[in-house]
Amino acid sequence: MTDGPIALASDIYGEGAGPPLVIMHGLLGAARNWMAIAKRLGEDHEVHALDLRNHGRSPWADTMRYQDMAQDVAAYIESNGLTSPTVLGHSMGGKVAMSLALTTPDIVGRLVVADISPVPYQREGRTSFLDYIDAMMALDLAPITRRSEADKAMASAIPDQAVRGFLLQNLVPDEANDGFYWRCNLPALSNRMADILDAPEPDTWAPYQGRTLFLKGARSDYVKDSHTSLIYSLFPRATFESLADAGHWLHAEQPRPFMAAVRTFIAAA
Repeated sequence: MTDGPIALASDIYGEGAGPPLVIMHGLLGAARNWMAIAKRLGEDHEVHALDLRNHGRSPWADTMRYQDMAQDVAAYIESNGLTSPTVLGHSMGGKVAMSLALTTPDIVGRLVVADISPVPYQREGRTSFLDYIDAMMALDLAPITRRSEADKAMASAIPDQAVRGFLLQNLVPDEANDGFYWRCNLPALSNRMADILDAPEPDTWAPYQGRTLFLKGARSDYVKDSHTSLIYSLFPRATFESLADAGHWLHAEQPRPFMAAVRTFIAAA
């Protein structure tokens, strides 16, 4: 565990001539989830896909406040010498991206927020990520010899096979002990779920004046019409786009339209 900004792990793709692009995953995701998209966008940009704190290969920490995670990303951008990068974040990563733009606007060239708003979220009838984490923590890893066994064991708690597949990307081999372990810090994520579901307090921040794209899935209810006035108050140059036949994981469900929207936004004068 550590205090203050932590050194984030990343995967770097491409050497495109366009502005650098920083990508941040959502809760229980990782940089590797973005590999296919990052490689394609790497044709035009140097793409940095990050593992946020308590995820992937990045260090663990006790806190999951958005201002702390934004400081992690700011330190990464500065230490890697990235000039005016486009910052793209999905879900939890989108809140980190918004926090970064609002607290350190000078280091963010443009902002892409994927299917999230700067508001607190409640369960609203959906199976919550806290339920997912509970199911992951309840899994007895001792007898697990392959990921398919874990998938079967979690099926009753998480019936959606696609969701299980996403979560099980965090289950990785423990070669030293001939078993498996969860790569993300499940206890910290569980303990700090209130912070993750919350939104940073914006009342003391100046609006971010850079160009901003809010990209949502047409079948998702994370970005509502009722959020629009708040979004414009914080991001006055915001534009909105909806991807047809896409839900919350819009980049995985509709990767080509997602990449096209991002490319068009970055290239626009």
